[in-house]
Amino acid sequence: MSAIEVNFDGLPGPTHNYAGLSVGNVASQSNLGEVSYPRAAALQGLAKMRAVMELGLVQGFLPPPLRPAAAALRPFGFKGSDDEVLAAAASEDLGLFRAACSASSMWRANAATVLAAPDTADGRVHLVSANLAGMLHRSFEADETFELLRRVFPDTDRFCVHGPLPSARHFGDEGAANHMRLAASHGAPGLNIFAHGELRGGAYPERQSRRASEAVARLAGLDGDRTLYALQNEAAVQAGAFHNDVVAVANANVLLAHPEAFADPARLYGALRERLPNLHIVETFGVSLADAVSSYLFNSQLVTLPDGHMALILPSDVKDSAVAWKAVETVLAADNPISEAVVVDVRESMRNGGGPACLRLRVPVDGPARAGIDPRFLLTPERWQALSAVVEAHWPERISPDDLVDPQLWAQARAAHAALEAVIAD
Repeated sequence: MSAIEVNFDGLPGPTHNYAGLSVGNVASQSNLGEVSYPRAAALQGLAKMRAVMELGLVQGFLPPPLRPAAAALRPFGFKGSDDEVLAAAASEDLGLFRAACSASSMWRANAATVLAAPDTADGRVHLVSANLAGMLHRSFEADETFELLRRVFPDTDRFCVHGPLPSARHFGDEGAANHMRLAASHGAPGLNIFAHGELRGGAYPERQSRRASEAVARLAGLDGDRTLYALQNEAAVQAGAFHNDVVAVANANVLLAHPEAFADPARLYGALRERLPNLHIVETFGVSLADAVSSYLFNSQLVTLPDGHMALILPSDVKDSAVAWKAVETVLAADNPISEAVVVDVRESMRNGGGPACLRLRVPVDGPARAGIDPRFLLTPERWQALSAVVEAHWPERISPDDLVDPQLWAQARAAHAALEAVIAD
């Protein structure tokens, strides 16, 4: 069955800031307290979306939820109007308040795990909303994301959108950032690889639990013979690869991975080759874990172009790293389907620990399923222009740490959210 993959990118929200909320994320921690540039972040994200469209691919977008999230603070005992709730939280629990201001929903690879229709028990595309239980600021997104996904994928004959798993560390689920699918093509039955951590006592938390991955597979009715579980390499996690997509990326019959991505790569690769004979496993030797994490080489998008070849959509930080760029040149020269490198500037996202792959949720669809997507969330040149205009008009140019507690910023963020919803509804 013919199918394509649609990339739904998260649009960076108007409260994009550097509060250093993500433990284990080296960039997030190192840029704590720096001035952020929300307008530039959103425009960089839109430019990346346009670059994907210009490759001849279908591109979607997912809008950010309203932030600061006064509603998320009310269960903690804060009362009054939204501004009164925000002011009280900022005064009494600044860390909790900052979590409610986070624009981390921009990294939509964590929105859900997407299971392709050829692999599921009922032949529908399943999207299991991630609970993001490992980080307070991200856990606020789970229910909002569930409602958004039901809005974007309303055709229940073609899509099944699941709510998040119970929000507990025992069921920590970080979505597609720890899931890879390998297949002869997007429309063929595939192998689903779930990367996960375990409690090993390191300084950085291991966010994806195997139990959560097993539950996701169970909800979608995946065939156990075509489902593999791979333990993340502890050294990679502790080096800052808090999600597997920081050290590995897969597309169709190609897996590009750091040699230290998995705890037992020989076992995993042997199982993959046994099930998918024409598989290309491309390992990049000579790139240290530190180089991989700082450049986000493996957090590139690996996409199939209309002519059947593949392209790597890379952050500009890879071009700035001699070691990482040499690895790209080696990959392009090798015998594999990857034939092109496309460099994009997403520096505002990168400074908070998210590269091109973090920004997008991949959804494989055939023709009828594509027709079942709400078209307001699929980009055309006209809709791209309208989104760019609303960002130019309403997103703050810069945010310093002290600005987060300013009611004027809250009002500006609400106005930006309302303007964006008006564009979507148009």
